[in-house]
Amino acid sequence: MSMFFGFLSQTMLSSMGVIIASLGIALFIFIAVIFDMLGIAATSADIETFKKWEKEKVIGADIGVKLCQHSEKVCSFCADVVGDICSTLCGAGGACIVVALTNKVTNSNLIMLISITTSALIAGITIFFKAIMKDRALRNSNKIILKLCKFLNKFFKL
Repeated sequence: MSMFFGFLSQTMLSSMGVIIASLGIALFIFIAVIFDMLGIAATSADIETFKKWEKEKVIGADIGVKLCQHSEKVCSFCADVVGDICSTLCGAGGACIVVALTNKVTNSNLIMLISITTSALIAGITIFFKAIMKDRALRNSNKIILKLCKFLNKFFKL
């Protein structure tokens, strides 16, 4: 999947320029941060709270119980699978930006500086927002998972 999405993003973003590639990277970072938050929230959510809500007929609580029961799989999918794919897409977008910015530059030191700066910015922004969301996910895990479950309840009945 990572190879497929990497190829797709490299193909699409390379022809769209710096602004579109930057917007694509921002979207991929956003998706990675949200899914990382969901993965952390799933592992720290309290199954007993969801069981109580399920008895009280709270919408989505039944899905919450299932997510809590399989929290390691939920976390692995959200944080690892989706996160890794988004990282690949960010890397492809970053490469497109570097190529676009350096296609007429002949100074190898400047090319290296642009490349390192682009990578550092992408990594720094990603890490910053993931750190903020992890803290929120740990403090508000039940609320986050319940919101997710209410959303999923519109599409799935478990």
